[in-house]
Amino acid sequence: MNRLNLVTLGVKNLSKSIEFYLEILGFDVYSYGEEGSPSVAFFNNEGTKISLYPLEGLVKDINEVTPPSMQTGFSGITFAYNAKSEEEVDDIFKHLQSHSVTISKLPQKVFWGGYSGYFQDPDGYYWEVAYGESWEFDEQNMLVIKPNE
Repeated sequence: MNRLNLVTLGVKNLSKSIEFYLEILGFDVYSYGEEGSPSVAFFNNEGTKISLYPLEGLVKDINEVTPPSMQTGFSGITFAYNAKSEEEVDDIFKHLQSHSVTISKLPQKVFWGGYSGYFQDPDGYYWEVAYGESWEFDEQNMLVIKPNE
């Protein structure tokens, strides 16, 4: 089992989250359910797919008898968009700021030699936008991770 096909984020307001990912981040969204009242959303993005699902429903799907705790705060999970230049990182943050997105850390040089910043989606999930000088991308714009030589 050496593959991750789909990451599902439990969200409090599915319509609001779909709007954020569609309108602000520019994801190509496919939602399912009644018109104006989607029950799940899938994004046709390059690389690993992301879906949004109502948080309460996701908790029940995991275990209806003994549901996991819905704690608040940092979950220990972040998502990353790997940019191809520092300018691209800056442009993305300018766009996010123009839409009043919560910025957790403005782009800056970081300890590992790259350039990155963090923002949050409407449910508080953290997204990193980062650039590394030595990064390479494949034909699907996925970051190529090479073994240590």
